[in-house]
Amino acid sequence: MKRVGLFCGGYSSEFEISLKSAQTIRDNFPDGYEPVLIHVTENGWFVPVNGEQFPFSIESMSYRIHDTEHTIDIGLVYIHGNPGENGKIQALLDMKGIPYVNSNALASELSFDKWYCNQFLSRFGIPVAKSLFLKSRHEFTAEHILNELGLPCFVKPSDSGSSFGISKVSEAENLQAALDKAFEEGDTVVIESFLKGTEVTCGIYRSPAGLVTLPLTEIVSDNDFFDYEAKYLGQSQEITPARIPDAIRDIVWERTKEIYTLLQLRSIARVDFMVVNDIPHVIEVNTTPGFSPASLVPQMLAEAGTPIKDFWTQIFEVELK
Repeated sequence: MKRVGLFCGGYSSEFEISLKSAQTIRDNFPDGYEPVLIHVTENGWFVPVNGEQFPFSIESMSYRIHDTEHTIDIGLVYIHGNPGENGKIQALLDMKGIPYVNSNALASELSFDKWYCNQFLSRFGIPVAKSLFLKSRHEFTAEHILNELGLPCFVKPSDSGSSFGISKVSEAENLQAALDKAFEEGDTVVIESFLKGTEVTCGIYRSPAGLVTLPLTEIVSDNDFFDYEAKYLGQSQEITPARIPDAIRDIVWERTKEIYTLLQLRSIARVDFMVVNDIPHVIEVNTTPGFSPASLVPQMLAEAGTPIKDFWTQIFEVELK
């Protein structure tokens, strides 16, 4: 039986969410594989077994339980943020010659950075919000930012997969505080113009029959936008299927397939859109979308009538050929 290292945790503010996602996946694992949780922390990598933590070696891709050493055969990276969603562990697995069930290192890194990903997609005619990219909080004056993008605008960490550090700025005097907040989460920041419309998100994966797009979910946040509290603390309505015309739904499905193909993604991904005047604008691409029982993709799978175990079985069949 192949042993699958299920990497979870990570170095971002979404550590606990990643553990919940990994547990849901482990509870619905494909037959014929042995899943092993690997907790990735800033203090080391560990395999939890019966309340004990056994060190995991990134040199040998193995762990020792008492006198027995165990090596992983396959990787499944489910870390929301650094060092998983940005492709670093995938690159490590590539160097070690270990196959994995994820988008590759380049696709993961490109998708992870909000500004670079949207700039890449815009070159192929895919609509995105107008934006500015900042490497320091004083790179542009407030006057320049407001002249370029207007109010309200969104300030986000660009190189962070986290939902933390995002602000909607409606008043000029709040811009600097929003920049400070974003730079606490990432080294670079993107400021985007406000898109007024209907927010929807689309899950997609490769099955033996080809690309599968899942029923769309409409996001109606109780807060100003779909922030951490709205996403994880129940402060939003997540309506599946989305209440949009079938013609717009079909456009979102086709655009999601186009994006998945352009970025050369694998396994599961989720693409977030704002539909403005019937035109879907990409907000961001997620190659490691939340997978706890309350997360969006499991909701989409339930609407589609696809059991989670069957879903992962299809992915393993395709991605491990």
